[in-house]
Amino acid sequence: MEFVDPAKISQKVVSGMYQGVTTVELDNLAAETAAYLTCNHPDYAILAARIAISNLHKETKKQFSTVIQDLYNHVNPIRKVHAPLISKKVYDIVMENADKLNSAIIYDRDYGYNYFGFKTLEKSYLMRIEGLVVERPQHMLMRVSIGIHGYDIDAAIETYNLMSEKYFTHASPTLFNAGTPRPQMSSCFLVQMKDDSIEGIYDTLTMCALISKSAGGIGISMQKIRCASSYIAGTGGTSNGLVPMLRVFNDTARFVNQGGGKRNGSFAVYIEPWHADIFEFLDLRKNTGKEEIRARDLFLGLWIPDLFMKRVEKNDDWSLFCPHECPGLYELYGQAFEELYIKYERSGKARKTIKAQKLWVAIVDAQIETGMPYMLYKDSCNEKSNQKNLGTITCSNLCTEIVEYTAPDEVAVCNLASISLPKFVNTKSKTFDFLKLHEIAKVVIKNLNKVIDENYYPVPEAEKSNKRHRPVGLGVQGKYNLFLRLADALILLRYPWESDEARKLNRDIFETLYHASLESSCEIAAKDDRAPFIDQSQSLNVFLSEPSVAKISSMHFYAWKKGLKTGMYYLRTRPAVDAIKFTVDQASLAKKAEKKSL
Repeated sequence: MEFVDPAKISQKVVSGMYQGVTTVELDNLAAETAAYLTCNHPDYAILAARIAISNLHKETKKQFSTVIQDLYNHVNPIRKVHAPLISKKVYDIVMENADKLNSAIIYDRDYGYNYFGFKTLEKSYLMRIEGLVVERPQHMLMRVSIGIHGYDIDAAIETYNLMSEKYFTHASPTLFNAGTPRPQMSSCFLVQMKDDSIEGIYDTLTMCALISKSAGGIGISMQKIRCASSYIAGTGGTSNGLVPMLRVFNDTARFVNQGGGKRNGSFAVYIEPWHADIFEFLDLRKNTGKEEIRARDLFLGLWIPDLFMKRVEKNDDWSLFCPHECPGLYELYGQAFEELYIKYERSGKARKTIKAQKLWVAIVDAQIETGMPYMLYKDSCNEKSNQKNLGTITCSNLCTEIVEYTAPDEVAVCNLASISLPKFVNTKSKTFDFLKLHEIAKVVIKNLNKVIDENYYPVPEAEKSNKRHRPVGLGVQGKYNLFLRLADALILLRYPWESDEARKLNRDIFETLYHASLESSCEIAAKDDRAPFIDQSQSLNVFLSEPSVAKISSMHFYAWKKGLKTGMYYLRTRPAVDAIKFTVDQASLAKKAEKKSL
């Protein structure tokens, strides 16, 4: 770390000393000081991480089995009763195999985390006793491995090594909860509103609260809820529509955070653009307007039929309906949907008729201002689904990459993991190791299949769906630029982003992943009679420095005409303030090169 100036950090630490200061406090100050200097050079972030991790090692016990014992023997400090933080099964496994598991852990791998990554682990992922962190990152990875594989110790150690070497990671709920008394390890839950009634709405709300409590992210289909001023037969009154109800879901997401404060609760709500409350829906996250008609903590998604896109393209009329007065629209797609929609139009049941492009402009304006709503194409999602024999799919998940069938008695679930692509790049030969990628992908699919069986389900509807369909999703990430997915691999291979080589690499990587996933699934089926269903769609953020209605419209129509399921996750625009500009110190680089040549 030749670009680090120790004197700067020392001066700050010395100035923060006082009578009785502890070495832990000094380490924290040194790490924070180094982190603040990252804008001067990235090496400061490396130093900050090493100081912070060294400090954690001083403050925690080394032996994995001892840490598990402490977590299992935890006593509630107020009630003075045994309140284990680890399941009895995992505790017994670790105690029976303590020597083998303790010797398998390599603590130096903790130093491979950068400062931001380590602090994220410390804040939300590493287990605590009375507020004090007792786990190291390597302990967490071994806990997760045992939580997935149980008594299969060799498989657990294999998973530990692959995760600690950063070939892949399991999803956050798996890292949070594996090995605990309630190991809810699944990421995504897709919920359909049970019924358009007080009982149905609040049953669904309770279900969402229980899922969020267990660290699940939620996508909810809201299409069947009647619009504002719709007649209510039971009371003789009229409905207040979507917005007041969505505010209740918004406040529930804020109140019931994930895993007891580890992450904010996250609900994505989906409607179709024929719903009569669509304009009010699009305004929910805007910064202007009355507070009582805003729900800024919800994530908004549109479930768009092809008919709407066709009418926008031609600027034809578009009719808005109440789902209570015009039932069945959300249950159909393709030609059947179009026939019923046109039937309702011709029978005069529309609440309002507008030009399709008027609604389209409102959608794009909302995206420019708030980054949402998400865009998913209903017909493509259903026509290209292996679950279309079950019924119509009515929504996606929180992050738009999962498309699964839901029903009032089935909450769709998906179990996720992510592979780090740069680990498979050989920088010397400038090649990509597809054989290793294939090998790792097969391991991950087998892990995810075990997650389904070892999982704790917050609601019975989720267990019914997950064990019936066994869906899993395997994604990818880069080591530094998570949002660019393949960027790091392309940079290491020196491929221009839009080159033919980059396109081929992209295609070959995902072909390899899909082949490995299906092969692993077939092997599981031959052994256990039932294998995981590979459930994965693309999810993409869109980055535009200067968005406009014309640019975004062009992009959306391109995605729709290409038959994509997801047209857009988030819209990202240029920051209001430019990033700090810096230059490379050529003299220091030359000096470093000279030293290497000696």
